[in-house]
Order: sequence, then structure tokens, then C-alpha cells
Amino acid sequence: MAEAPASLRLDKFLWFARIVKTRALAQALAEDGRLRLNGRVVDKAHAIVRLGDILGFARHGDVRILRIEALPVRRGPAPEARALYSELTSEAGQA
Repeated sequence: MAEAPASLRLDKFLWFARIVKTRALAQALAEDGRLRLNGRVVDKAHAIVRLGDILGFARHGDVRILRIEALPVRRGPAPEARALYSELTSEAGQA
């Protein structure tokens, strides 16, 4: 069994965590400068993410803020992918 890495490329994390459907979409999202990692704008797909990092972005009209809870070694099924992060986006104010 493979050991979880200490860090991972941002585009790989987005794809492995099933936040985007393809790695190409993950790379485009990162390179468009629409992601924030720990409050800083990211414009490179190869930015490094680690446990505890905070990731913020807007997708489909919603703002999502996620805390990275685990780093994957592969792209697994949806329940496994959902366990990789916790949603910090407030449900209050969303109608």
C-alpha cells in the first residue's frame, strides 16, 4: 500500500479530490488565477498543497472554502475523495 505524500501539486489534488472532472480543467482553474491558497492568489498548477492548507475558489456561482484534511495517492471513488477535505463555506446566507 502506498504511503500518503507530504505535499502534492494543486492540479493533482483538485482532480484526485473530484473537485474538477479532468486534470486539464484543474490546470486551467489554477492558471486563471481564480484560486486562493492560504489567502494568496495562485496562478500556477504546480503550486504545492499540504495538510491543513485552506483553498478558496468560485465555481458555478458559488464560493467554496476548503481545508485539506488528507493528501491522496490516487483518484479514488467519490466517498474517498470527499474525505480529503472539509467544507468551511458557511451555509448561512445561502438561499
